[in-house]
Amino acid sequence: MAILVDEALWPRWDRYWCHLISDTSLSELHEFADLLGIPERAFGGDHYDIPSEVREKAIALGARPVSSRAIVEALIAAGLRKRVKHQP
Repeated sequence: MAILVDEALWPRWDRYWCHLISDTSLSELHEFADLLGIPERAFGGDHYDIPSEVREKAIALGARPVSSRAIVEALIAAGLRKRVKHQP
């Protein structure tokens, strides 16, 4: 079981954002997000969007830094990947 976090590469609202996931269960992910004080509205179905400053705290608490590709691969392997439905 591991919590994974990718690099904060996505700019929005004058910050850079990244993804926080569990490679095992959403329960584990929600518990870790609660430890970080991340609001539920940041949950995107299979991940949390977190700003770079929270990323550093997540790593200090044991999240493993990985690439964005590793995030997607881990979600797929765990059967947790939610596909985004694009609207026309």
